[in-house]
Amino acid sequence: MSVDAGFIAHLQELLEPLGQISMRRMFGGHGVYCNDVFFAIVIDDQLYVKVDPESRADFIAAGCSAFVYTGKNHPVEMSYWSVPGEALDSADGMRPWAQRGLAAALRKPVAVKRVSRGQRKSVR
Repeated sequence: MSVDAGFIAHLQELLEPLGQISMRRMFGGHGVYCNDVFFAIVIDDQLYVKVDPESRADFIAAGCSAFVYTGKNHPVEMSYWSVPGEALDSADGMRPWAQRGLAAALRKPVAVKRVSRGQRKSVR
């Protein structure tokens, strides 16, 4: 899996109106953050934004699809979905889809992870 640097720059430009966008390499692609909230992934030059039960119907209605990878014994569907192709044409077209992804990420409960004995770290 690879990601074209030009595509990453294009996404950065499309997503900038949402807030401070940063991207970090992960899983053979990139994780996308808005104001330090992880809300999307980029795999093989495809953007997938966070989807939850509240937003899933919008993505289905627009003909989007879930990111699926092959696990040990079967395909595994992630809670990240593609955006409509026309969303990649402009920041205005991307905004509603990115906002849905950001909202879904913010609705996700914060898990508490034990770092070491007696310490806790919040993880979204």
